[in-house]
Amino acid sequence: MSIAFDDYVRHDGLGLAALVRSGELGAAELLEAALARIDAVNPRLNAVIRRRDDKVRAECARVDPAAPFAGVPFLVKDLIATLAGEPTGSGNRLLAQVSMPRDSELVRRCRAAGLLIAGRTNTPEFGLLPTTEPLAFGPTHNPWSLAHSPGGSSGGSAAAVAAGIVPLASGGDGGGSIRIPASCCGLFGFKPSRGSTPTGPDLGELWHGFAIEHVLTRSVRDSAAMLDACAGADAGAPYAAPHCERPLLEETGIDPGRLRIAFTREPLFGHGGVHADCTAGLEATVRLLASLGHDVEEAAPPLDRDGCALAFATVIAAEARAEIEQVARLMQRKPRARDFEPSTYVLGLMGRTTTAPAYVAAVRKLQLTARALAPFFERHDLLLTPTLAAPPVTTGALQPTRSEQRQMGLINALNAGWLLKAGGIIEREAAKMFDYMPFTPLFNVTGQPAMSVPLHWNGAGLPIGMQFVARLGEDATLIRLAAQLERAQPWFDRRPPAF
Repeated sequence: MSIAFDDYVRHDGLGLAALVRSGELGAAELLEAALARIDAVNPRLNAVIRRRDDKVRAECARVDPAAPFAGVPFLVKDLIATLAGEPTGSGNRLLAQVSMPRDSELVRRCRAAGLLIAGRTNTPEFGLLPTTEPLAFGPTHNPWSLAHSPGGSSGGSAAAVAAGIVPLASGGDGGGSIRIPASCCGLFGFKPSRGSTPTGPDLGELWHGFAIEHVLTRSVRDSAAMLDACAGADAGAPYAAPHCERPLLEETGIDPGRLRIAFTREPLFGHGGVHADCTAGLEATVRLLASLGHDVEEAAPPLDRDGCALAFATVIAAEARAEIEQVARLMQRKPRARDFEPSTYVLGLMGRTTTAPAYVAAVRKLQLTARALAPFFERHDLLLTPTLAAPPVTTGALQPTRSEQRQMGLINALNAGWLLKAGGIIEREAAKMFDYMPFTPLFNVTGQPAMSVPLHWNGAGLPIGMQFVARLGEDATLIRLAAQLERAQPWFDRRPPAF
């Protein structure tokens, strides 16, 4: 018994699991379809960087047919999540050689949900960039246009789902890293409320609470069901998200009611403009929401844009330095510039030169920013923005210029973090990133649930997602609205023409 690709890709994850549960197909048949798809398209995409063919074939026999995603092929982003006896490379060539001692709790829950992990997906080094172009593994390409980036940092997972390798794949979101690739690849990308999914047993909070793991999917119900399967604090968790009233999968069938939705086209970070294609998508979404009976008005939350962006960059630089030193300890050597990408190491030098009081001041600034936004979300149920300020960028467009690379090389060779301010490199690179992704990082700071919904494609056929944000703990409101939008303007069958 086998399944043709056209039949395989016609189903979402829950649909494939239903075939296994009914006995119409076995888990092995679904897995072979996914592995064959990797063979067929991954040479063009470079989405899957490590395969588990033999191991996952052996795991088929242990699938529980009663599990919600029984026998469904799955891919895990090569960052944060660990699989026993296998590396978590984090886009770094040294870590790609180090085996992890055990499954992370989230991986354990994915397995318990019936998912079959076929491999690991590409990510930028330490998940620092909104594109997926690590030197260690090479760039991942967007199925909608191979010249363009699938976004980052969950770009490998997004490209794999968009190309029909698997119906869903894991991602992590510390500044938009689920929502950004979802926007670039025409997928549904949901960032749950802070503390919704487990981080143990080897980590506490991720990026000072900015980052959280979940999945990228083609259907809303797959995302909801996966959060139902994986949500909840694990032992020793530093905090937990508010408890949901009912399973999120049930929320997909509940009308969201009449929502008060604010929208803005003004960037929340950065100083760049918003591309006309993204503005067109926003305006079309506003009309769609109004037609569905929602109250929509233009309004933006109050924000010290520059101060918040600087504080965010300060915390991320410190996290980058901590990662660099952790890798050095694992390899039993001192931190060396040649073991990391130039932009990673120079960001780490900035982190090394940040004083403890400056770091604490940055954290306090961000916490106060979250406090200041709360009244806005008392007046409005949701905020709508474009997910990104521009359509997907071409591969390499956000990389440092040759001149900047030479400057970085000199600073890194001298280990001279003090030169960073004189050269202005960090400021230029941060501006470049924030101008592209001005809407997503703020809600990692606040911990609020946010989603990118594939509601627009531009004239060149590139996807452009729309971001919706709710109050902390009101994930169900977003899921109800997403399901309503999915019914009103379906996207599931819209697929990259060449894939």
